[in-house]
Amino acid sequence: MMEQLNQTLFLIINATPASPEWLIKLAVFIAKDLINIVPLLIAILWLWGQRKQITAQREMVIKTALAIIISVSLSWVVGHLFPHDRPFVDGIGYNFLHHAPDDSYPSDHGTVIFTFALAFAFWHRVWSGVALFTLACVIAWSRVYLGVHWPLDMLGGLLVGLCSCGLAQMVWNVWGMQIYKRLHQAHRFCFALFIRKGWVRD
Repeated sequence: MMEQLNQTLFLIINATPASPEWLIKLAVFIAKDLINIVPLLIAILWLWGQRKQITAQREMVIKTALAIIISVSLSWVVGHLFPHDRPFVDGIGYNFLHHAPDDSYPSDHGTVIFTFALAFAFWHRVWSGVALFTLACVIAWSRVYLGVHWPLDMLGGLLVGLCSCGLAQMVWNVWGMQIYKRLHQAHRFCFALFIRKGWVRD
């Protein structure tokens, strides 16, 4: 039943040779490049911000990084426990994005971007979480549209991200302050020159 639903939804979303070329090119850009917002926002929130908010920002960055590390690890475990071929490997639909024929469930891109969006919703602002969740859905759509993932691969990434944020919060509750202190010390050492010049926050 679930497999049939998965295939039906995939065929509804998947592009075909008759799909507009501009839409396929846009989907390729979304599928390959928009994920770069993850390291970009993490770097911005760690290095810059108002002095009274920088500690809270860095705590959020650490929890987000923990959640992503946990989610990628869980995704690897789930993928090995429940292997699933990609659509183009099964000969279903059309593929418009080169990809290795490895297991598709859950989606690595979906796992990372949904974890990132949920982290912002839980630990930053609701509006930023909503904006990033919308972006995550667009990325998820693009990878299904281009034929490298099934819809349920993305749902799996969302569920892994949700679990990972909960586990990251548990880790933070126990070791958060120790992790923060060590990383702050490393930050001061690595960015000492930039801190003295006022280019980044202490």
